[in-house]
Amino acid sequence: QVQLVESGGGAVQAGGSLRLSCATSGRTLSTYAMGWFRQAPGKEREFVAAIRWSAGNTYYTNSVKGRFTISRDNAKNTVYLQMNSLKPEDTAVYYCAARAYGGSFVGFSRDSEYHYWGQGTQVTVSS
Repeated sequence: QVQLVESGGGAVQAGGSLRLSCATSGRTLSTYAMGWFRQAPGKEREFVAAIRWSAGNTYYTNSVKGRFTISRDNAKNTVYLQMNSLKPEDTAVYYCAARAYGGSFVGFSRDSEYHYWGQGTQVTVSS
């Protein structure tokens, strides 16, 4: 079994920064991509960012471009989300997700494309 464990969430004021981490453990995963999604109260889960594991290509939703940066450490099997210039609308539970190789692939922004999920970490941004 593959486990994803997020950390780094918390409460900050608008304009502040947080760095989320997501470590993969358990069975060795042949990772094709990892992504970050978020879900605010009363809203559907939405895509935030993704990274193609081998090549390092990155993808972002428009609302976080220029503020958030996704990166990975292959040796540590860890993906990061550096969040700068945080806004109150960034408040949500953030989930990391991993997709293994294999099968047809539609796109990085679809949560159905990911096989494994973390438990989520709360990010709260106050104005």
